Amino acid sequence: MTGVTGQVEAAGRGQTRIADRVVAKIAAQAAKEAVDERPPDAAAPRATVTVHRDTARVRVSLDLGYPSDIGRQCGAVRRHVAERVKALAGMEVPEVAVWVERLHPSGAGTVPEGSIR
Repeated sequence: MTGVTGQVEAAGRGQTRIADRVVAKIAAQAAKEAVDERPPDAAAPRATVTVHRDTARVRVSLDLGYPSDIGRQCGAVRRHVAERVKALAGMEVPEVAVWVERLHPSGAGTVPEGSIR
């Protein structure tokens, strides 16, 4: 403590801990922002996070439209999630695993239900 002002020096104040679920919500929102066009019936992206000190490992599950460049979209999700978690939570993100749960075909060229090819 400093003698005159009564303020505690930075090293003695403690630290702020951001809960894993908060980081997971940031990651899920970032994944949603990163996808070009989400299919109308797609589920919202979900994320699970493991935090160790100031590092977060993220797993994102999401639905994508098809046909599309899936590799490019997954890369965009990885980059955007890492950037947003770093900016909003101040954590390094060395790993973002992207799991595509479901591919939603676009309306063009799909066979109506009940039709047989």
